[in-house]
Amino acid sequence: MKIPVTRHPLAPSRLLPLLVAALLGIAALSVAPVRADDDDHERARRAVEAGQILPLRDVLARLERTYPGRVLEVELERDDGLWIYEVKLLQADGRLLKLKLDAKTAAVLKEKRR
Repeated sequence: MKIPVTRHPLAPSRLLPLLVAALLGIAALSVAPVRADDDDHERARRAVEAGQILPLRDVLARLERTYPGRVLEVELERDDGLWIYEVKLLQADGRLLKLKLDAKTAAVLKEKRR
């Protein structure tokens, strides 16, 4: 009499396809943000070339004169047709400063301290 052999649900031959699928899913997720960042970079580059905004290095150089601190984060967005740089600075006293700047002129539109 033959005894039927059943495989355990976590046998290596059953885990391998799941492991491969999981790794491919993780790889796909890690690639997506890179593409988004590349798109953002290209959008910013085109805006600089078109004269719609100042290069970030110029904006930060101007900003440093009035608002010294360590830049933690910068975002570029478009709000009602106006390009805006949002900058987060860590100041020497440990306070966080959030600034909204007109990306074409580097003028401070709004500031918020914490």
